[in-house]
Amino acid sequence: MITRTKWFDRKFETIADSSLLLDIIERLEGTGLRIEHKLHNSGSAYLQSTANDKWSIKKQIGHLGDLEPLWLERIKQIKTGERDLKAADLSNRKTEEAAHDDKKVKELIADFTSQREKMIEELRACTADQLQNESKHPRLDKPMKLVDLAYFVAEHDDHHLATIQEMLNGR
Repeated sequence: MITRTKWFDRKFETIADSSLLLDIIERLEGTGLRIEHKLHNSGSAYLQSTANDKWSIKKQIGHLGDLEPLWLERIKQIKTGERDLKAADLSNRKTEEAAHDDKKVKELIADFTSQREKMIEELRACTADQLQNESKHPRLDKPMKLVDLAYFVAEHDDHHLATIQEMLNGR
């Protein structure tokens, strides 16, 4: 079995070609549909059950929605040339305190998708000059352009989608 790298152990290289942003936006736009596809034939028992101190599938989806305001704010910070990006709450208090397991999965996906659309709009509206702006990521302690942040978010999405798949596979 393949052992996955923990999220906080991941390293992110700078992306030299900012024109890759359009390709990454395609990944970002598809996350909601990919979640729906994964859950299409799953029973509802999987959605709230947890194993190995992991969040339930509903909490995984809720967490993705919980972070959308942060991603949107960081995009705006880069676009306006702010020096430092807002720090994330690494304790994930918002997700821990939210009652995601009490919500319908369709509601969680719809909330995530509507928030994601705002982020996509903001990315698509960037100018060539804004593509060159950089702001420092607080945890990684490195500068990020819009393309780097979009890639980071897409990788975060995929990290949680892979976790959901592991849960569906019973791992």
